[in-house]
Amino acid sequence: MGYAQYDIVRNGQTINAGYAVPTTCEEPDCTADIDRGLGHLCGEMPGGDEHGCGGYFCGEHLYSFDPSRCKRCLDTTERAR
Repeated sequence: MGYAQYDIVRNGQTINAGYAVPTTCEEPDCTADIDRGLGHLCGEMPGGDEHGCGGYFCGEHLYSFDPSRCKRCLDTTERAR
């Protein structure tokens, strides 16, 4: 299986994902053009997991931790500590 384009289930909905799937950042009011590749993914698994929401964000709204997280998921992690 390649990672250019594939289907995932996120929040009960099937969506296309992969580095060949163009989209915009999922941060409210952000219009940055990105793709749905792993480099823009919040968490470790497309579709979401315990490490992130599975959303796709631009470099301004995705924070480089291991794994990368959006602001909301990062805040949730910090509150849990």
